Amino acid sequence: MMTNIPSVDLSDFLSEDPKRKQKFVQEIGDAYMEIGFASVKNHFLDDNLQERLYKEVKDFFALPLEIKKKYEIEGLGGQRGYISFGKEHAKGKKEGDLKEFWHFGQEPDKDANLIEEYPKNVYVEEQPSFNEVGMEAYRQLEKTGIYILRALALYMGLEETYFDYWVSNGNSILRPIHYPPITKEPKGAVRAGAHGDINLITLLMGASAGGLQVLRTDGVWIDAIPEPGNLVINVGDMLERHTNNKLRSTIHRVVNPPKDQWDTPRYSIPFFMHPRSEMKLNCLPQCISEEQPKAFDDITAGEFLHQRLVEIGLLKK
Repeated sequence: MMTNIPSVDLSDFLSEDPKRKQKFVQEIGDAYMEIGFASVKNHFLDDNLQERLYKEVKDFFALPLEIKKKYEIEGLGGQRGYISFGKEHAKGKKEGDLKEFWHFGQEPDKDANLIEEYPKNVYVEEQPSFNEVGMEAYRQLEKTGIYILRALALYMGLEETYFDYWVSNGNSILRPIHYPPITKEPKGAVRAGAHGDINLITLLMGASAGGLQVLRTDGVWIDAIPEPGNLVINVGDMLERHTNNKLRSTIHRVVNPPKDQWDTPRYSIPFFMHPRSEMKLNCLPQCISEEQPKAFDDITAGEFLHQRLVEIGLLKK
């Protein structure tokens, strides 16, 4: 049985060699059918940019709470800026997760012709490079995600650029998270409760401390330990729905560390790749068969996102 998530090399897909390209398509598609997670090397987010982003993020979370609080904007449902400790919880749980975080969002092209207006990003006055570095990382992760989705389009028998239009000005979010040191026995709360992601795919920069676990099909939790510098990329609920359960949005969690490591903070920076809100998530005809009948009602990405934000406590009904 699988004891770690599969590892794939994006340079295979980007190579001019059709055999290597097909190898990547097969490997990542199979990984997403089996466990929904893969560790990806040779992506577009270089080590130097990762280091700069971590420095900005750590400096921001080290600011006094009253300064951070001025970036917590009411009425945005946590879509941009600062979200304070314990505000979010996993679907079905009452306890708030042991984390605070920040949201960078899409800055669309002038000619994107969006049917919805995205909230503006919130600028941090105390750190002149915070937003610039954050958005540079956002773009490199978005670019990586587009290539992953191209491989998955081919795997499912679609035209290679099927997802390009929907995600290139999509409602994606870059979320730097700070899990502070744990000071007392948590009552039922973990750093991040067991959950599936809402979006199409999630790209996660190597977390600064372990703790990410993935639920195998036989109900066993396994540690997701990527090679240094790799991105962990997983399927979200939107893509699972769109592929009629062919690609799996696997339940995962971030567990509290052993007691002797409670004084270690954890930083992690996921990029949640969302499409434009009008994208239809209807089950693809290529993924429906007699053995696998259509499992979900038709819905758009915008409708699905709203439904889920209410369920996890970030939006009121």
